Amino acid sequence: MIQKKTLHILNGQAMYNFYKETDFLKGELMVPFNEAMCYGSTCKDLFSPEFIDIRAKVHHVTREQYTEHTILPLYPLINKEFTDIVLWFDADMFCQINLLTVLAWLDKAGHEKAIDINIVGDQFEPVKHFRVAAKGYLAMYEQVLIHKRLPDQVEPDPLKKGIGLYLNYLNHDSDLMVYIQAHQDMPENELVLALINQFSGDYGLGDTQYLEIIKTQRQTK
Repeated sequence: MIQKKTLHILNGQAMYNFYKETDFLKGELMVPFNEAMCYGSTCKDLFSPEFIDIRAKVHHVTREQYTEHTILPLYPLINKEFTDIVLWFDADMFCQINLLTVLAWLDKAGHEKAIDINIVGDQFEPVKHFRVAAKGYLAMYEQVLIHKRLPDQVEPDPLKKGIGLYLNYLNHDSDLMVYIQAHQDMPENELVLALINQFSGDYGLGDTQYLEIIKTQRQTK
């Protein structure tokens, strides 16, 4: 009989640090997913050398830096060092597109057991729980992140909302881009802070992503 071993995937280093400091998961195996998959290009072959090259360019780091920051912490996932898996992600767009990426990898890897998803609040406390099977998420990932199309059906609901926001947020008429266009004269750093305050609940983007969006918008206007 295989001994049960649960792996907890957390959306990012901040949550990982908090859970470690508070011993929230009572010493169970947990790893952070240090990515921002809602921004920049990607490819179908998750966590492959091609994927690493593409995402390193998105983040303006070397492939070695990207590997150390993002891939190495995920080795227990990539090497399938678990029998059960629990995913801990915020409800915002940033976190839900990261969640979709992990679900896609589990689908590709043929993970057969049910996956527990905990949606967390502002203090990383669980506020909603879902249980899904890793079926169809690889196709959904490709449809959304590669082809930029909205799937016919998406479960659970926070993922559906996150995908909808993702497919629209860089369009010229999105609330985010309209806000940026309306504040063309505001210094970049001030506008970044304003965007974080205005849109953190829906988008969950960080200062790095907002700054790049602002620069791109102002260069192409």
